[in-house]
Amino acid sequence: MEQTAVSQTGRLYDRYMKNRPLKSQFQIMIVLIIVSSLLATLVTYGICILLFVHLENKSVYPANHYERQLPNVEAAIRREQASLLRPANKEKLESVIPLEGMDYQVLDARGRFLYGTMNDPVFSDSRRLFENLNKTVGHRGRYVKTVPIFDANGDLSGFVQLAYQIRVAPADRTGRFWIALLALGIFGAPFLYVVLFIWLYSKMFANRMNIPLRLLMEAAKKIQAKDLDFDLDYRSENELGKLIRAFQDMKDELRRSLSNQWRLEQERTELVETLAHDLKTPLSVIQGYSEALLGSAGADPKKQTRYLAVIKENAEKGAALVKRLQYITDLETSNDEPRPVPTPVAAFVRQVVQPYELQMKRKNIRLTIDYQGPSDWVADIDAEKLERIWDNLISNSLRYTPEGGRIRITVRVRPDRLECEIANSGPPFSKKDLEYAFTKFYRGGESRKRQDGHAGLGLYIVKRLVEKLGGKVQAFNTPDGEACIAFDCKIPHGAVREENPNRNTPESPDL
Repeated sequence: MEQTAVSQTGRLYDRYMKNRPLKSQFQIMIVLIIVSSLLATLVTYGICILLFVHLENKSVYPANHYERQLPNVEAAIRREQASLLRPANKEKLESVIPLEGMDYQVLDARGRFLYGTMNDPVFSDSRRLFENLNKTVGHRGRYVKTVPIFDANGDLSGFVQLAYQIRVAPADRTGRFWIALLALGIFGAPFLYVVLFIWLYSKMFANRMNIPLRLLMEAAKKIQAKDLDFDLDYRSENELGKLIRAFQDMKDELRRSLSNQWRLEQERTELVETLAHDLKTPLSVIQGYSEALLGSAGADPKKQTRYLAVIKENAEKGAALVKRLQYITDLETSNDEPRPVPTPVAAFVRQVVQPYELQMKRKNIRLTIDYQGPSDWVADIDAEKLERIWDNLISNSLRYTPEGGRIRITVRVRPDRLECEIANSGPPFSKKDLEYAFTKFYRGGESRKRQDGHAGLGLYIVKRLVEKLGGKVQAFNTPDGEACIAFDCKIPHGAVREENPNRNTPESPDL
């Protein structure tokens, strides 16, 4: 039962103290120790009083028991009077005096000791003796009452001095035990309860402190063992709760950091594999044709020229790949902000598409441009970044559009945004393509792979550039089964009509 009470007290203490600052918890603990000790002491005093009332005049005499006996003793002295001056009547006097708690001495009229259980004089001279007749005075921790003795003629012939203490006294053999027990309860209870409640509340305080500290030690061991897959289940608004949250944030940040390191290491590995794969073909071609040239001294000059052209073409492929990787590195590490300049939107679209028209004719690919907006609108756009976005998307469409296919470009000029779509009649995006299309080094599903290969960086570059221009990009399949990439970008100051529509600018696309 006691253990249950302690545990209930502990739960109440935890509920009340959990979110309080440690300083406040310590102060409250001190107050609880004092108040609890005081209340427990008062309860103990009440029990002692009830016990004393029960034992009074049975096993224990009250403190004034011997004082209450004085009237009987005085009455006996007055009956016997001068006869008590003779030592032979000692037993008669002692028969009425409770000697277990009272001493006495008999003096003659001049204050000289005749007999008794108390030898030392109470007063230094007879004058003071006479002054204190029938009075109670203090003497060496006891109370002394002087009772006069008169002879048959009524003259003062002597004195009886009775000495006693005001204290609880035992009435039988068990009285001493009960008195000791009551004294322990009265005088020892405050100290006992202070020690008890210091132990109890300090144990509760230590247990509350140990919960987060134990969690931190276990978490530290897990981190040491490279295990970051755990959570610290402790919620509190005090210093310990803040420490736990800080440790949790540190652990989460460490896990993110390690994940990023793992991802970077994975990307580095993929980069090496990609470079090895993509550079293997042009380098092999360069090596083969170089060996052929070295072994064909005096051969047909036209043949040598053709070999050198192949070597040059593959060297340019390798250099372009390295250049693109370098561009991605610069894109990821630099804080290059958009640099918008006033640009005629319709002319810009035509200018970007024009270099690819010859390749489209060779593959018999039909190009349609749907320009939705006034042809004379000028917008502040970062032409350099937008041109690179278009180059990547158009090149990507050319790669996947089969001969005789179609590429459809849609441009919408809004007052504050530029929206673009590029769709082609090549293989539609697979579910995996839609999920990973803009991931670095992703080369597409089996249906979209080509023998010429590519590094899987084009759409990743598009995504990063679009984000720098304050827009979003997405991949989807149209209801007609076309693979489509759509993106938009902000127009910082809005699109406005061109001030001089008659100036010489590239012809706008046919609407």
